[in-house]
Amino acid sequence: MQDPTTKRRIIGIDPGSRFTGFGIIEKSGNKLALLHAGRIAVPKGELHARLYLIFQGLSDIIAQHRPTEAAVEGLFHHRNADSALKLGQARGAALVACAHHHLSVAEYAPTHVKQAVVGTGRADKDQVQKMVKLILSMDATALALDASDALALAICHAQHHQGIDALRRRTP
Repeated sequence: MQDPTTKRRIIGIDPGSRFTGFGIIEKSGNKLALLHAGRIAVPKGELHARLYLIFQGLSDIIAQHRPTEAAVEGLFHHRNADSALKLGQARGAALVACAHHHLSVAEYAPTHVKQAVVGTGRADKDQVQKMVKLILSMDATALALDASDALALAICHAQHHQGIDALRRRTP
């Protein structure tokens, strides 16, 4: 059982073949704090080179900020098979970066993340971004939608584990 006073550092990752969002938060008790957020922009080029840039960019961020857990957007159905395949490959590069750094990884469906952060699984990206800023007490600082989606993943993960920890404390 996790001690509720223990600090947990979580990276959320919103993979994409052109932009991969990331956000790192620290959970201490019931408080969440933003540590770092942004996105990795991948230039056009051969797919294998772009996937390597995603892996390397996330590896550098993980090495610098040392999260202990990761939350990655799970697969969802996409109308365009080619786009879905590229997204799946970007997810693979992100998952390998997490595995390379021995992070435990949880995957969450986009609707689950939206439900956890906004209260409805049908929220749009702007609603998610506004709630992320509110939850993390961020000012009007510009935040890329990819980064706010990644932070939403990290928040969802923190909330999910908070509920599990509470249940474990109640069980004799």
